[in-house]
Amino acid sequence: MEQSADNTELKDKINSSIKNNKGKIFTFIVLLILIAAFVFIMKEINKKKNDLISEKYIQASSYLNNGNKELSKKIYKEIIESKNSFYSTLALNTIIEKNLEFSEKEVLEYFEIVEPLNKQEEQKNILIFKKALYLIKIKKDTEGKNLLKKLVEKNTKLKSVAEEILKN
Repeated sequence: MEQSADNTELKDKINSSIKNNKGKIFTFIVLLILIAAFVFIMKEINKKKNDLISEKYIQASSYLNNGNKELSKKIYKEIIESKNSFYSTLALNTIIEKNLEFSEKEVLEYFEIVEPLNKQEEQKNILIFKKALYLIKIKKDTEGKNLLKKLVEKNTKLKSVAEEILKN
């Protein structure tokens, strides 16, 4: 009998709390729904941006294959400036490998844009390695070798390759 009275009393307290806090409960539920909707919308927007950038990358590659280096360089630059962590790095690599940009200052600015985008340590190290090689290529040996020394000191997977380049 006591349990029944306790259960009834507990139910009354819960019902009373719900009645007294209807506004707060309703606001909380609406807030949860809005947050979920916001997260979903942001994911969709990011997916569409990523799809657009991937299409631009394919378009730039197509222009490059057809010999239109200026237009492909322009699109690759747009991709880098979009700060997409995946495609910006690919665009920078293509610009360097295909010698699309002759301005050393411009290429170094591209590195400055792309470097903070890489989240994983090994990706950062690869980009630092490429920057070091580029600096050595443009006769800025001291800066390039300093970057390679940092890779050696950090004991990265690129350590042996960096040491080999430093020997020469």
